[in-house]
Amino acid sequence: MKKIIAVFGGRSCSEGACKAAYKVGKEIALAGAILICGGKSGVMEAACKGSIEHGGIAIGILPDEEKSEANPYVTIPIATGMGTGRNIIIARTCDCAIAIDGSYGTLSEIAHALSLGKPVISLLSWDIEGVIKAKDPEEAVRKAFEVLG
Repeated sequence: MKKIIAVFGGRSCSEGACKAAYKVGKEIALAGAILICGGKSGVMEAACKGSIEHGGIAIGILPDEEKSEANPYVTIPIATGMGTGRNIIIARTCDCAIAIDGSYGTLSEIAHALSLGKPVISLLSWDIEGVIKAKDPEEAVRKAFEVLG
């Protein structure tokens, strides 16, 4: 079974975080894993774009009731109508997560993942106990696969 790597991050982000997210999506695809995220704009859109432009699959767990609300790079949109409640679905579904930038929504995703015993890699994001730091996108994805074995 393919590994599923989540990308946590905000709907808006800096240019640097956007570039990092794109590279993370690319590296996830090149490693043969599936990307899962919230399916909206910002970090999520950049990661999805990086994934599908390199032959990957990008699942978007949407807070909305309509699949059409997904960013244009989501290959599998899942409309939940749950708002931020969809964060637990992303955390439960992934094997590991990479948090990029983000605010409190990203923090909630990190908390859900950690409480479920899922490894979380931080790239330009929260520095909290239990999260593994990475210095660049390549290291973030490499560490994700290292912790998954």
